[in-house]
Amino acid sequence: MLVRDRPDLEVLVLRRTPDAVFGPGATVFPGGAVDPTDSAAYRHVVDLDDATASAEHGVERDGLAFRVAAVRECFEEAGILLAHDRDGAPAAPRPEWRDALNAGHATIAQVLAADDVVVHGRELRLFSHWLTPVGAPRRYNTWFFVAPAPEGFDGMHDDVELVESAWVRPAELLDAGARGDVELIFPTLRTLVAVARFAKASELLAALDRAPRAAGGRPLVVPDGSGERVVLPHDDAERARPWTIPLPDIHHRTEARMLAEGLL
Repeated sequence: MLVRDRPDLEVLVLRRTPDAVFGPGATVFPGGAVDPTDSAAYRHVVDLDDATASAEHGVERDGLAFRVAAVRECFEEAGILLAHDRDGAPAAPRPEWRDALNAGHATIAQVLAADDVVVHGRELRLFSHWLTPVGAPRRYNTWFFVAPAPEGFDGMHDDVELVESAWVRPAELLDAGARGDVELIFPTLRTLVAVARFAKASELLAALDRAPRAAGGRPLVVPDGSGERVVLPHDDAERARPWTIPLPDIHHRTEARMLAEGLL
C-alpha cells in the first residue's frame, strides 16, 4: 500500500481486469506472488537483512523476499520503484525495465543493479497477514506492507492485469464501495477501514514505527477476519498477540458467520 499526503492521506489503488481469475474487476493495492529470483536482490537491500526480516515475519528464512516481491510488484503493476540512488534520491528507472519485468525477461535484481539503486527495507512497514478462506477460486497467503510513495512519481497501471489507477482518500473509497461503485475484496476493505482513521500518511507511518513488538522483533497484532493486523493506537491493546503462524484455515462461509456474530 503506497501512501502520500495531498494534503491528507491518500492511497494508490488499481482496478483489476475483468478477465482476472481472482477478484475480477476488484479495486486493489499493488501486489503479487514472490518470484524465485527475488532472493537474488537481497544484496541491493540496505538497513534490513534476511535474518531480521524473517524474524519479524515469524518464518525461518526468506522473510526479506516478501519485501523484495512488494517492490517488484509495485514497479510492474503501478510503475513506481521503491528504491533510491546512492545519494538517497528516489530512483527514476527506465520504462523499458518495467516492460522487461512484466515480460519475464529481467529480474528485480538486474533492474536495481543496472541503475545502481538500493531498496531501503525498513521503508516498507509490515502491516498485516491474510489467508484467503477455503472456497475461493485461488488462495493466497499474503503479507501487506505500507510505504511512502516517492515524491514526483504518481504511478500508472500496466494496462494488462490492471486497467485503472487512482490516488484516493480511504474514506472516499469505502463510501464508493458501500454504494457499489467499486468492488472491494475483504482484506482491502478491512485495510481501508484501519487506515481511514488516520488524517495523514505521516501519522500512519509513525504509528507503524511505534507498534509494540514481541521477542524476536515480531510486531504485536490483532485478529481481523481471516487475517491479522499490526496493532494501531485505536486498537484494544489487550487483544494484542504475536503472529499466528500458520493462520487458521477456515471456510469463507464460516468467516462470514463469525463476522456477522462479531466473533472476528
